[in-house]
Amino acid sequence: MRFTRVLGAAALLLGLAVSPAAADSSPSASPSDDSGAPTEAGTAFRTATEIEQGQRATANGSAGDYLYWSFPADAGQRPTVKSTVRLPETHAAETWRIDVYDGLRRRQACQYGAQSRTAAAGTSSVELACVLRTVRAWSEPWADDPLPGTYYIRLTAVNLPTPDLGVPVSAEVRVDSKDMGGAAAVDGSLAEPLVPGVAVKSGAGEDDSERGAVLSAIEPEDGWSSGWWSDRWVWTGIGGVLAALAGIGGYALTRGAGRPGRVPPGA
Repeated sequence: MRFTRVLGAAALLLGLAVSPAAADSSPSASPSDDSGAPTEAGTAFRTATEIEQGQRATANGSAGDYLYWSFPADAGQRPTVKSTVRLPETHAAETWRIDVYDGLRRRQACQYGAQSRTAAAGTSSVELACVLRTVRAWSEPWADDPLPGTYYIRLTAVNLPTPDLGVPVSAEVRVDSKDMGGAAAVDGSLAEPLVPGVAVKSGAGEDDSERGAVLSAIEPEDGWSSGWWSDRWVWTGIGGVLAALAGIGGYALTRGAGRPGRVPPGA
């Protein structure tokens, strides 16, 4: 009976501890309020338009242009960049490509997703996607791992036929992240996020003379959280509790019922 109570207490503690850990590993719920989302894109890294995760940014441009946006990503997040390009009714076959760069302007590889697609002649739109690797809290200087900081999105058409150069197109992009939890935790963190570089604020004035390159100040909604805490601490605590309960249960099973009644005290 005593051992049954011990196992019941262990199951209760395990259930209470698993609940927050499971919540941490679920996809992050990003706000989808697009009322203040940008409606234009930059034309270079220095003029990339800032967007927040969960926003659907749009822009009009011409085929052959480079369109740039920037967004923040923190440690433990696995960002997914999606883009839709709407094409005119008449056009030749076009290949569109989306690339993602970190704050040091190193191109980041996509784990999977249609990073490049060819729209057949007459196709009304083309959809692209890039799922990045999980952002690490720190990395070796020689490595190319994604680190906390600002990331740049570049959208463009490659090997564009000459007749299609300059035709009007419209594009939209959206960035969402999945929180990978303690599975992506490492022993260490950056003192500061990667140098964010420069960008154009989405709230800049309409007059081009008032729009200048400024230091990017975007950050995740809850701030940069790279640090010592992760749900690994939860699982470590669970392991310690289960080990203690296992020791108590083993002792209860092996210690026996005590001295038999037929054995005299002095024996």
